[in-house]
Amino acid sequence: MLLLLLILPPLLAALISLFVKKRAGYLEFLTVAASTIELVAGLLIAAKVVKNGTYSLEPYFTVDSLSTIVMLTTVVIGLAAAVYSVGYLRAESEKQIINFTQIKQYHFLLNIFVAVMYLAVATVNPIFTWIMVEATTLSTTFLIRFYNKASAIEAAWKFLILNSIGLLLGFFGSMLFFTSVTGAGIHKFVSWQVLLNNATHLDPLIAKIAFIFVIVGYGTKAGFVPMHTWKPDAYSKAPFPVAALFSGPLLNVAMLTIMRYKTIVDAAIGHAFAQNLMIFFGIISIVVAASIVLIQKNFKRLFAYSSIEHVGIMSLGFGFGGVGTIYALVHMIYHSLTKTILFFSAGNLMIKFGSSKIVNVKGAISVLPITSVMLVIGFLGITGVPPFGIFVTEFNILSAGIGNFWYVVFFALISFVLIFIGFLNRIIGAVYGKTLDNVVKGESNLYTIVPVVALIVLLVVGSFYLPQSLWSLIHSAAALIN
Repeated sequence: MLLLLLILPPLLAALISLFVKKRAGYLEFLTVAASTIELVAGLLIAAKVVKNGTYSLEPYFTVDSLSTIVMLTTVVIGLAAAVYSVGYLRAESEKQIINFTQIKQYHFLLNIFVAVMYLAVATVNPIFTWIMVEATTLSTTFLIRFYNKASAIEAAWKFLILNSIGLLLGFFGSMLFFTSVTGAGIHKFVSWQVLLNNATHLDPLIAKIAFIFVIVGYGTKAGFVPMHTWKPDAYSKAPFPVAALFSGPLLNVAMLTIMRYKTIVDAAIGHAFAQNLMIFFGIISIVVAASIVLIQKNFKRLFAYSSIEHVGIMSLGFGFGGVGTIYALVHMIYHSLTKTILFFSAGNLMIKFGSSKIVNVKGAISVLPITSVMLVIGFLGITGVPPFGIFVTEFNILSAGIGNFWYVVFFALISFVLIFIGFLNRIIGAVYGKTLDNVVKGESNLYTIVPVVALIVLLVVGSFYLPQSLWSLIHSAAALIN
């Protein structure tokens, strides 16, 4: 029942929105109400998982501790994005940048996008997971081209083609994993657990080939280098709330799927092969992101490369294993909160200054004092400045690898310094300096402030204290992966 309360509200909101005419307020209410129900359902499901280990809607849906962590980040960021979207779209509409038809399309696609992420997280069938992850591609392609500009259409096509090709490779890898199921079992419903139970029947060579296809396929969605090239363009053209959902929940869904397959490969051939692949893609993503962050001139592209860095950090944690896995999961939570804060704060700057190019934003502290403070907090949090949680997760992840992979840790540390410098130059330059002429002072509306403040409270409190129930989920999830 609770899983239906998680999945059905966004689908119903999307369906009803098709019949709304001329009243954007109805669309706003539907999206926010659905997201609120999803948050409540998600928290109740999490409580059930903490108590019982799993929560199921048999035989097709099950939420365990690992998927619960991804689900929680999705319901929290989903509600924040729904509320922020109200203020963001109102500001865009007042400037006559968008019309009612676009607003209606936005709410329809946003709800579909969120719903299929929940389905991808909760399903027990690997093929249905693939279908839902592919559905995120189809639903968000039109959100990337939301503004109907030539550059946005080009970015949407690039996103669609690269992700579809990547996921096609992932599908082929999934099919190879199914070769482990033989005899009578092949005629039954094949779940993640069935694949795990039959992992010892998987040919070692096929297991290696299959995981390479999976990590390349779903790694394209997550944003691993060199499959990351869609990310800066898509982020830079999508509305800010959608870009935040890309960077947090969608990235987490892709990583969750990779982790499911990693557990099967580890059971089939041991930890070494998957470990080395995760570390390779992790460090190359961090190093490439660090080298490009230094030259970024657009907030969205800057944050896109930051997401590439952080998916690399998570990959290192999962590759190092042990404590690294635990803090990779914690990092997933902190990154989702912090990156959303950055996107929403930069969205406020874009509304006020009319541009997401950093050179066009000056003296923000005197024009948008609240937003500027939020942006600086996001910058300090995302670059791992203590006492923010990402400092703790990065420290523990690197500590987990320093014994056997000291050279990887060395390159990661150098990259972190470069990324901090790149962010510092751009954020400080936008916040301070001479205020541009003809810019009216004052925040746009409460809808663009309240969700960011709420996320900052969660981030700051969470950096010092995580509830025991959440730690229980994290340790249980790490035990499934290690």
